[in-house]
Amino acid sequence: MTTAGPYPTFDAFYRAQHDRMFHFFRRKVGRDEAPDLVQEAFTCVLRSGAFDRLENPNGYLTRTARNLVINRARTWHRKGCVLYPLDEARDAPLPPEQEWKIEGRELRAAYRRALLALPRRTRRIFLMHRLKGMSYRQISEHIGVGEKGVEYHMMRALARCRRATARWD
Repeated sequence: MTTAGPYPTFDAFYRAQHDRMFHFFRRKVGRDEAPDLVQEAFTCVLRSGAFDRLENPNGYLTRTARNLVINRARTWHRKGCVLYPLDEARDAPLPPEQEWKIEGRELRAAYRRALLALPRRTRRIFLMHRLKGMSYRQISEHIGVGEKGVEYHMMRALARCRRATARWD
C-alpha cells in the first residue's frame, strides 16, 4: 500500500487539511454551511478510492472543493435561489405581534367574564366611571347612592378585575 503524498493515512490527511478547507469554504459560502461542505469534500476524496494513488492529495482536495462550490452555485442558479448576507438592521427579529393579539383577546374575554360576574349595580357603576368618564360624585347623583357607596362598588369591581387578570401580570 502506497501513501498519498506526505500523508501516511487518510486520517492524518484529514487532520492536516481540515482547517484549510474550513477557511476556504467559509470565504466562499459562509460560516454556517462551511462545516457541511468540508465533510462533503473529504467524503468525495475518500469515496473516489484514489486517495492511496494520489501524488498531490492537497490539489485533488482543493479541486474537489472548488467543484462542490461550482455545483452548489449551479444548483442555486437553476432553482432561482438568492443568498443575501445577514443585515442586523434589516433582519432584526420581529416582535411577536400575533401572540400579543391573541393575549389581548384573551385578556378582554377575562375582563368581560369578570364584569358579567359582578352584581348589576356594581357593574353599572364601574362602567359609568370607566366608559363614560363620570366622576364618583356624578355617579352618586345619577344613581342615588352616596360617594362612599360608589367608592365601595368601584373597589369591588377593580378587585374582581385584578383577580381575573392575575395571569397576565
